[in-house]
Amino acid sequence: MKLSDRKRKILQLVVDDYISTAQPVSSKSITEKYMTDVSSATVRSELAQLEELGYLSQPHTSSGRVPSSMAYKLYVSELMDKGKLTTKELGFIKNSFESHADNLEKVVHNAVKVISELTDYTSVGFSSPSEKDVIVKIQLFRHKKDKALLLILTENTLIRDKFIDIPSDMTDKQILEASEMMSKMFVGKDFSEVMGLDDVVTEEFMGYREIFSNVMSAIEEYITNAHPDVYMEGEGKILDNPEYNDSEKVKNFLSVVTSKDKLVNLLTENSNNIEINIKIGGDDDSKMIDDCSLVTATYSASGVKLGTYGVIGPLRMDYQKVVSVLEGVGKILEDVLNSKK
Repeated sequence: MKLSDRKRKILQLVVDDYISTAQPVSSKSITEKYMTDVSSATVRSELAQLEELGYLSQPHTSSGRVPSSMAYKLYVSELMDKGKLTTKELGFIKNSFESHADNLEKVVHNAVKVISELTDYTSVGFSSPSEKDVIVKIQLFRHKKDKALLLILTENTLIRDKFIDIPSDMTDKQILEASEMMSKMFVGKDFSEVMGLDDVVTEEFMGYREIFSNVMSAIEEYITNAHPDVYMEGEGKILDNPEYNDSEKVKNFLSVVTSKDKLVNLLTENSNNIEINIKIGGDDDSKMIDDCSLVTATYSASGVKLGTYGVIGPLRMDYQKVVSVLEGVGKILEDVLNSKK
């Protein structure tokens, strides 16, 4: 059923008021605070119809109404006003990224901190390897007689602790030569380009074919098997919301935020754009628990996916604020990173 303009307006007011106060919203409060030109009886009738349609519920017969998951879904998709960050908030975001824009791990961690600070909710984020990440430095160091440490520095991260096998009779000079040859061939290319060099590099490497094969295997393993680093800030902030005085709800929340695999599954998106995704409760095929919502955004810079960040909180989340923060963080983060390239 298509809602009338008045029903849509009243539903928006109920959601806005409930998000702000955490108290059931009555017809009297709506007419006194927002719709002074409409009678309380008319608003009461509209609230009753919205309840019949599944958008509202009434905790007690003498109390006002509270939004259902269905109401929140309509609110975020059609009714919510566009939020706007203050100049102070925008400056805070920019300053948080400028000093660490050359280190992706710090960028991700900072993003999560900033989002939690500005929204006052629990924030999570992760970064994962991208085939479009460009190599800026590659080097080999002897570790043992038959082992070498491979270090690869990209525009966005540093691959550490990759040990590869080398011929036990290789001299330090030969390791240096192999390292210089790889640098000549790989620097300036992204991983997908490097993985396509197999035939081209065979002749170049000649006696270093074994090293080349082991380096390529290490890169392939990094791209296909690397586990994303998950960061979280403000876990305790969920307890600031009155609905989480319920110990069962706290347990449900902790079952999600204490599981790295669950968080990654919830955060993972296919988009490389700043696209906001909102999961409300256990809606549709979401793995989200019924009494929580998750708002996420996936960020990229120069075509390279940087990571996915999000806010997890109660159904009564300030979606307007959260969306504006995620969009603001994404825009400033990408501007800062692109200016460093």
